[in-house]
Order: sequence, then C-alpha cells, then structure tokens
Amino acid sequence: MAASKKNARRIKAWILFEDESGVSERPPIRRSWAPRGQTPVLTHPYNWHKLSVAGALAYRWDGRRCRFVFRTHLGSFKATDIIGFLRALKRLFRGRKLILVWDRLPGHKAAITREYLQRHRDWLKVEWLPAYAPELNPVELVWGHGKSGELANQPVEDLFEVADTLRRQLRQVDRRLGFAFLRHAGLSLA
Repeated sequence: MAASKKNARRIKAWILFEDESGVSERPPIRRSWAPRGQTPVLTHPYNWHKLSVAGALAYRWDGRRCRFVFRTHLGSFKATDIIGFLRALKRLFRGRKLILVWDRLPGHKAAITREYLQRHRDWLKVEWLPAYAPELNPVELVWGHGKSGELANQPVEDLFEVADTLRRQLRQVDRRLGFAFLRHAGLSLA
C-alpha cells in the first residue's frame, strides 16, 4: 500500500478500493427476540433471487476527500458487468488518474477484463490485494454496515424492496464513515 500511496501523491491519483457483494430476498438475521421459552420466528419468502452490488470507496491522493460509489445489478456480476462499472468510474472521475485496489475475483482476472485494463492503463492502474485478505479492503466493512442496518431481520415482498433499502443504506456512507472504514481496516493515507 505504501508504494501506491506514494504513486498516488506523485501523479495526483485517486485510490479506489473496489469489491462486489450480493443480497437476496432472504434477510440477513442479526438479532431477534421472543417471549421467554418461545423460539423467535421470522417469516420471509423462500426465494433465491439475487441482487449484486459493486462498490468503490475512493480516496483523494492527499486524504482530503472521500466518496463511495456503487452500482446494483440483478443476478451475479460477470466480467462484462465489472467493465461496465469501470466505465462508470471513468465517467465519474473524468480526467483524473485512478489506482484501483481489488481482490482476485475471477471476473477481475478474466481475459476481457485484462484487455480492458491494458487499453486504459493511461488513467487506470491496478494494485492487487493479497489473497485471502478481505480485512484489508474497507469496502468489506461497507457491506457489513449496509447489511446490518435496515436489511437485517426485515421481511420483504420482493427484490425491488431489497434494492431500495440497500441503496438507501449505502447512500449513508459519507466522508466520515469512509475514513472510519479505512482506519478500521488498518490503513491510512497520511
């Protein structure tokens, strides 16, 4: 990470931590309660429709700004969907250089993704996280924050309700939380 920070300052690039996650109509169970002696019962549809979400926590080279960007997608993310997210990041950070820090998901290493990265290396540089080190990616903490909020224990009617709740929860990730997630992951831009 130290080399990436130095390079980011030198070329005035944003450092982006990116990750994907998913939710379904089945709510994550965090806590429940019931009268003593009675087992708590949570009712929810037995559906397995999936909503995937890709997110990037972006930090400016000097540590003065932070922003969280995300995109939802019905079903699972494929390499082409990941490239679509990278294109959206290019539009959002128009004219700026980016250092993308991500894990070794098969879609990140796919041939089509490698070709895209090769063609766009003038504005996009990739740094790989070590294998099996999700604790180094602050976006993992964003997913935990999002799933333990309004989504937890909430029975829903359909996937669109899940999507609305997830988007509302993720929009709460502001500058203060973004830097807190970075510190909690044991990283800093100083």
